[in-house]
Amino acid sequence: VQLQASGGGLVQAGGSLRLSCAASGRTFSSYGMGWFRQAPGKEREFVAGIRRGTYYADSVKGRSTASRDNAKNTVYLQMNSLKPEDTALYYCAADSPDLRSWGSYNYWGQGTLVTVSS
Repeated sequence: VQLQASGGGLVQAGGSLRLSCAASGRTFSSYGMGWFRQAPGKEREFVAGIRRGTYYADSVKGRSTASRDNAKNTVYLQMNSLKPEDTALYYCAADSPDLRSWGSYNYWGQGTLVTVSS
């Protein structure tokens, strides 16, 4: 499986972005998918996961929505009310029994940079 993340960019605080992650592979619909982020000098952290349901980190809950379109082999992360502390490299990942555990994923995308200015 290959993952291609896109949609990052520079946005002012309070703005919105929608990240996309396009996946190859015929079994995409069965994969648990996750979004993670890593800010400079910090560890990679869970942002959102989607399988049958969706799961969010407390830091983004209420501001972000994860979704998937199995027909397009794509998952999305809509982020609203962005804050400077959301600035990070955002990664999508696929195929994990534990959506919140970055070490348990088998496939990773290359990351897309989100920068939120104050």
